[in-house]
Amino acid sequence: MSQFIESLWFGGKHKWLAPVLWPLSKLYGSIAGKRRAEFISQREAAYRAPVPVVVVGNITAGGNGKTPVVIWLAEQLKSRGFNPGVVSRGYGAKAPSYPFVVTEETSASECGDEPLLIHRRTGVPVVVDPVRSNAVKKLLTFDVDIVITDDGLQHYKLDRDLEFVVIDGSRRFGNQQYIPLGPLREGIERLDSVDFRICNGGSAAEGEIPMALKPADAINLVTGEKRAVSKLDNVVAMAGIGHPDRFFNTLKSLKLNPVQTRGFADHQAFEPTELERLAEQGNHLIMTEKDAVKCYRYAKENWWYLPVDADIPEEDANRILTRIQEIKEQYGPSTA
Repeated sequence: MSQFIESLWFGGKHKWLAPVLWPLSKLYGSIAGKRRAEFISQREAAYRAPVPVVVVGNITAGGNGKTPVVIWLAEQLKSRGFNPGVVSRGYGAKAPSYPFVVTEETSASECGDEPLLIHRRTGVPVVVDPVRSNAVKKLLTFDVDIVITDDGLQHYKLDRDLEFVVIDGSRRFGNQQYIPLGPLREGIERLDSVDFRICNGGSAAEGEIPMALKPADAINLVTGEKRAVSKLDNVVAMAGIGHPDRFFNTLKSLKLNPVQTRGFADHQAFEPTELERLAEQGNHLIMTEKDAVKCYRYAKENWWYLPVDADIPEEDANRILTRIQEIKEQYGPSTA
């Protein structure tokens, strides 16, 4: 996300643009509301999978922390005997054909950085298709018994059993205007209809589940060595995510003060020589795990990434997983 958009949506600046963008914002909101109403009224047919479908999404544009929640859900469900799979639109990528099955050999340019990260981290089957129902149908060939969709809250052609909204606890909903004047994909009232609201960082509001991103040791992209972040010196930090400052603030919380930071656009394809020049300005280059999946093939031995895990209170985690188990039982033993 550009600094200009960031300051418009979340910084209260560039208000002179309001008269220009307000009509487009109203049109966007009207279309979003109509699509939601059509889904509720059944006027537009939605694909119903033979297994439970769980959507992890948001009502704002930009990175809110959905991917760590998807990974957390997949790992929690696996540990409880489920066979989960993940579908994604594959934003910013172009696969040879669709639906596209993600493998260890897949490049981020084919499937997108988030689907590749999810597959590498969890090992669950991941299928990418702009038409998510087609991705689900392909995923079913892997004998999954529950589908997690990474994003897609507004993809109403796919019916769902459970909805999660992930909220950026620091930026919240910005100026609370629809795109392009503000960050909203749907109105604030949409929060009343979802099953779980997860607040990533900041202070959780009433009815929200607090979540923190818990960092682990840094991991070397070439050797796989793990090292405490505090043991890295003269570090240059980069982040190509929706809100790069979140990563830089995490490093500072670990007592690491980079000599330079560089933010890139979310889903941006990197130029290897540019990253090499950036790394030369320090002893080490550190990045997010989401960035790392795009860099393995040309990484240098002083490149590191920092994995993070979603940390959700045990009571809330049990409540989420109990609800999923209840939904699963409604489908009967034939889908176990």
